[in-house]
Amino acid sequence: MTLEEFEILTSAEVRQAIEERVECNPIDIALDKHLEHASIIATQVKRLQRARIKLPSYYAVRAILPPRAYEQSSSELCAAQSSLSGQSVLDLTCGLGVDALALSRKFERVVALERNEVLAAITRYNLSLLGVTNVEVLCISAEEYLDSTTDHFDWIYADPDRRGDRGEKLVLLEDCSPNMVALYPRICQVADSLCIKCSPLFDTAEASRKFGDCSVQTLSLGGECKQVNIYIDGSTPTLVATAVGLGSFAIERDQFDSYTFAALPDSLEHYRYLTLPDVALVHSRLTAAAFSGKADVWSNYGVALSVERTEGLLGRTFAIGAIYDIGSKELKRHLKGCRIEILRRDFPLSNGEICRKFGVKEGGDERWCFTTIGTKRFALQLLSL
Repeated sequence: MTLEEFEILTSAEVRQAIEERVECNPIDIALDKHLEHASIIATQVKRLQRARIKLPSYYAVRAILPPRAYEQSSSELCAAQSSLSGQSVLDLTCGLGVDALALSRKFERVVALERNEVLAAITRYNLSLLGVTNVEVLCISAEEYLDSTTDHFDWIYADPDRRGDRGEKLVLLEDCSPNMVALYPRICQVADSLCIKCSPLFDTAEASRKFGDCSVQTLSLGGECKQVNIYIDGSTPTLVATAVGLGSFAIERDQFDSYTFAALPDSLEHYRYLTLPDVALVHSRLTAAAFSGKADVWSNYGVALSVERTEGLLGRTFAIGAIYDIGSKELKRHLKGCRIEILRRDFPLSNGEICRKFGVKEGGDERWCFTTIGTKRFALQLLSL
């Protein structure tokens, strides 16, 4: 977004036009030949409509939403999961300011850095619309600020830019901007504690190799892994899986290797319940630990089976209606011509390949899980609880 577009979007006339059309079809707005700045207004309305769920506070005040900053921003629900609190915090990578907004509710003073002049101006404007008064947005790079500041903070927070020059996704912390590994020695001089938001693809085992003793939280929302947070604050290193709205599971890092997978069973007939572990557990490799003593698990990427129904498991639980070996004739006879919902865990065939193999179509009321346990593959009919 250009400075000129920003100035147009902050004018009273355009804000009024957006307010009057915020529920309208953006295409109809763009084609309105009698509306000045129709294209800019249509684009903003489109972004606001998309932001209803991800950024409800921003939608409510009709905030300005530049495309790249919006796409890279945290959702408000995820940003609120941060456990940071204290007197002062330095946000090295302000962007659209979603994390700064969440931090403003937990700290007395927030200093947020944004190196892009236009985005810094937009974020100041949006925060003023949101009624935030304790966030100072500075137009400066993280490297420049850390090199020159004499301030000291309780926490430093960073969500490094994970897009390359050609728009490609970056996973390694050293490739992101700013380079948090390179800046870490200086960060230790400026703040007591550090939190880094990483890509959902980030390997949680990498955190301790790069920063030593630290805690790692994997965050999921709606069954999708959203981010991995690294906390370096001098506390006992802990591994945490958090499914927003469902709960969390945590263990101390030095307990991780004490959990093992179950011995392979001779038969699955005695199992009555199946749980699909939440993706936060899977990504953080905590499946075995989370289900220990509650359900049997044979693979971090597989399913959990139990004889009794257990409450509080981090995942989706179903009653088992039937269990078939994947090669059984009875399974093929049962499935042929059916419409089913397909769930796969640790299974080599795609949904399309399953459909072709068994003559089924996706959809309908029956729900089946296809999984591997040891060297054997199974299909389990699932019933809602």
